[in-house]
Amino acid sequence: MSKAFTKETDGDDDEDLPAVAPLPGGKNYITRAGYDRLRAELFQLMDEERPRIVEIVHWAASNGDRSENGDYLYGKKRLREIDRRIRFLTKRLEIAEVVDPSLHHGGEQVFFGATVTYADAEGDETTVTILGVDEADSARGQISWISPVARALLKTRVGDTVKLALPGGVQALEVLAVAYPAP
Repeated sequence: MSKAFTKETDGDDDEDLPAVAPLPGGKNYITRAGYDRLRAELFQLMDEERPRIVEIVHWAASNGDRSENGDYLYGKKRLREIDRRIRFLTKRLEIAEVVDPSLHHGGEQVFFGATVTYADAEGDETTVTILGVDEADSARGQISWISPVARALLKTRVGDTVKLALPGGVQALEVLAVAYPAP
């Protein structure tokens, strides 16, 4: 069979996958800093990186045989990755709801943007900050507002004990402190 009638892929096309993971309520709660980072990444991809890669692909295509042209093949693959990320960021920003955690400064109830210190049954203390899905970084003690721990902590107050369902059983967490950034 001729190559003209076959569809060849490099195995990384995920066009059938949803571009944006579904969020509870369809809202993408995010802080202003997180929103600005996503927006900056989107504009950097659209204004700088994509045009640079398009130029490389154009130059590589003008060199002749594209089937063994590494610059052309890599460039096309990178363009697909950039376009996929642009679509993802655009959709995330469309549903973004910017929340200012400093509005709750001085409060003792846990809402989005709170830095919460809690203790488990063994007395081990953990401090986490509840942020948006796209800005949370577990290595820095930041968790997403849709994570099981955050869902258990939301709307609690200092001194409350909540139950967290884990694969190994239910664990009790006691809220020790709640803090918000200053306005």
